[in-house]
Amino acid sequence: MERLVLNRGDVLVSEPSTIGDLTFNRSVILLAHLDSEGAVGFIINKPLDFNLEELIPEIEEHFKIFNGGPVEQENLYFIHDVPHLITDSIEIKDGIYWGGSFDTIVNLINTKQITPENIKFFLGYSGWDPAQLESEIDLKTWIIDSETTSNDILNSFKDGQYWQEKMKDLGGEYLLWSNAPDNPNYN
Repeated sequence: MERLVLNRGDVLVSEPSTIGDLTFNRSVILLAHLDSEGAVGFIINKPLDFNLEELIPEIEEHFKIFNGGPVEQENLYFIHDVPHLITDSIEIKDGIYWGGSFDTIVNLINTKQITPENIKFFLGYSGWDPAQLESEIDLKTWIIDSETTSNDILNSFKDGQYWQEKMKDLGGEYLLWSNAPDNPNYN
């Protein structure tokens, strides 16, 4: 059996079979880090019910916060496309960067030099031990998407239907799931 190759920057789309998993049902995850020690990713399509200015009083603008995953949900993480403005960023892939100086971000937001189209914030992250993610892919929990663009990643919240759009893009047997309710038992 041919092994699938995962890369940092790939996007994982949860299989429709993850119904009942409150964290990962209908999730789309950006893999931000991947090595022999394990993997780290952020759920890019699940906004929370509060905003950045509610957590960080010195922020004067409205930015959504997303549920990045079940690990370290008390910590704030971010990805962006402006490494020339945010020092100490780490490139994930093709114009998407992780981390950097948070003091710089506060200033850039308050001076309107970066917008919600440039940056995405997360509480928590999704993490896997070295063989765990590979095992989940073998069990058909995730579909690997290597073609998602940085613009898609940063703007995946626009209409709240990003997972469904991914199902449409996959076509075939997945097309049916694009219109299914969150829990098909309610249908």
